[in-house]
Amino acid sequence: MDIMEQIKEQIESHDILLYMKGSPKLPQCGFSSKAIQVLMSCGEQFAFVDILANPEIRANLPKYANWPTFPQLWIKGELVGGSDILIDMHNSGDLQKMIKEAVGKKEESEE
Repeated sequence: MDIMEQIKEQIESHDILLYMKGSPKLPQCGFSSKAIQVLMSCGEQFAFVDILANPEIRANLPKYANWPTFPQLWIKGELVGGSDILIDMHNSGDLQKMIKEAVGKKEESEE
């Protein structure tokens, strides 16, 4: 499987996927650290790929995504964005809604 197919497979097989530098427990850059904090505050599980341990993915994902920087959050096969976008979406409540929808949880409706 070539690297572009591998990236496509990763994105399609995870509802919530973060390409980052390092791991959630040991992020290797400030932007990845911020993205992890925001994602973890949403309370749902997510997958991650350490691009530092996967240089081919690091080199090719920006071409695949047409997005030059890391981290990159993908939800249900769509690129959401990097840490600044995630922080803005979290502050507005949009990220939490998007993540809950991705994992199939409905917001509790008010009666």
